[in-house]
Amino acid sequence: MSFTLHGIAVSSGIAIGHAHLVSHTSLEVAHYALPDQLVQEEVARFDAALETARHELAALRAVRPQQAAAEFDAFLDLHLMILDDDHISKAAREMIARERCNAEWALKVQMDELVMHFEAFEDAYLRERKTDVVQVVERVLKTLAGHAGHAPPATEHGAKMILVAHDVSPADLIQLKPHQFSAILTDLGGATSHTAIIARGLNTPCVVGLHRARLLVRENDEIIVDGEHGVIIVNPDRQILAEYRLRQDQWELERKKLKGLKTKRAITLEGVRIELHANIEMPHDLPDVKENSAAGIGLFRSEFLFLNRDELPDEDEQFEAYRAVAEGMRGLPVTIRTFDLGADKQIKGVQRVASNPALGLRAIRLCLVEPQLFRTQLRALLRASHYGNVKILVPMLSGAAEINQTLQAIATARQSLDREGVPYNREIPVGGMIEIPAAALALNTFTRKLDFLSIGTNDLIQYTLAIDRTDEEVAHLYDPLHPAVLYLLAHVIGNANKAGIPVSVCGEMAGEVAYTRLLLGLGLRQLSMHPAQLFSVKQRILTTSLAGTEAITHKILRADDPAKIRELLDRLNAG
Repeated sequence: MSFTLHGIAVSSGIAIGHAHLVSHTSLEVAHYALPDQLVQEEVARFDAALETARHELAALRAVRPQQAAAEFDAFLDLHLMILDDDHISKAAREMIARERCNAEWALKVQMDELVMHFEAFEDAYLRERKTDVVQVVERVLKTLAGHAGHAPPATEHGAKMILVAHDVSPADLIQLKPHQFSAILTDLGGATSHTAIIARGLNTPCVVGLHRARLLVRENDEIIVDGEHGVIIVNPDRQILAEYRLRQDQWELERKKLKGLKTKRAITLEGVRIELHANIEMPHDLPDVKENSAAGIGLFRSEFLFLNRDELPDEDEQFEAYRAVAEGMRGLPVTIRTFDLGADKQIKGVQRVASNPALGLRAIRLCLVEPQLFRTQLRALLRASHYGNVKILVPMLSGAAEINQTLQAIATARQSLDREGVPYNREIPVGGMIEIPAAALALNTFTRKLDFLSIGTNDLIQYTLAIDRTDEEVAHLYDPLHPAVLYLLAHVIGNANKAGIPVSVCGEMAGEVAYTRLLLGLGLRQLSMHPAQLFSVKQRILTTSLAGTEAITHKILRADDPAKIRELLDRLNAG
């Protein structure tokens, strides 16, 4: 029987193969009491299971695929950190001794408490880290139960295997790499899960959030995976299969063609140059930036240096990370955003509770009430500016008061370096993110006081429409083409251009080919996106005439009917 399932597309591509079902360890564990004389033995059994899990994770470093090394190292570090977290190790051990219960039950109780903390986070990335907690606990439970990790059976040479699982950890993914598989399907997960990140690094089509795929799909079922649209077709008929084989060939051909754009400049048909920059999280993203020929780094999310660790990075550690990127880009611009942390992204020493974290003490607001933390980062950024073309970008500014306080903090950091005789770029540009509607509407303040602007469309859309795009109940209302959003984009880009202030877009809209011509029609000349999106956007730019684009864009701005706006967008993207 043929049927179709829909999920979240996290890694593009089309795969055709046969299902291999991966088992999922149940976290429903028994609860029983122990006699006093066996309690210490149970604690020792628990400690031995933890140590075995540590050895397993450490051993995985030797078998990771080269192209996934950076992402996988980050995953290993996080899972090892979770293993050593007091909630998992210390609290579970104490519970065994205190309540004389079995190790499995104590571990499950502590896991549930830790997962509750993660579920309370506003930030999607941090909320999905609960999956990592569950995966670590699963690994320990398997050891306690004497079960080895799962692996698929060997396949005949040339066979294509589609992994189907309720969930699959990055560790399992790497262990499965020597076996041939062409796509990954999971019931759980989201776009920012570690499994999704690893899959993208491996260029493997991946669809997550399928809910019941593991129950509905049978071993060896033939499956089509559309990693671009989040669709899987189980046991397709011959006509559908032939159609997708053709699409698969076209997809592969298109990827090869896009790589041919590496040495081409991003220019419109009129010869207008468009700057295409890359977004990165860590210094180890640099190879992807260079491979996709980015003209610079438009957004270095520095908060990733702070997350998932017990101690904050000191000035020297931050300096080395920023310098590595600045030197690695060899004079090309590197825009580093000051950390975007807050009540929903807790870090040691600055924990706070907020009823609505998205509207609370985060980003620059947190920096200004934690001056020592901010000063440490600013000194590191200034020091790194001596080694490359570094720019400082400040997130979530709302008005003149915050801008003035930020500039004063930078001046104070400069003075401290001057006293020590430390070199830095005295002309380092300082810019602000436009991601709050108030900032967009009060743009004159920003153009007078700052050197450049960067539009964070993700938050700008979210705040403008009062939509939490991570909430499944309202995520469908998140609309980049809402007339109010388009008005704010046109207002910011137009007024920045009039003031002669460089402006870019670094949110998700920048990497969506469907919006490329729209943004160009609004007057944008710089976009920053994930490195993997650069060639697709460049290809669209090379076939774009600004004259025709601007005419249709003006019609879109005058429209207020959603259907009419999308009709005009389709016309804009035709040809």
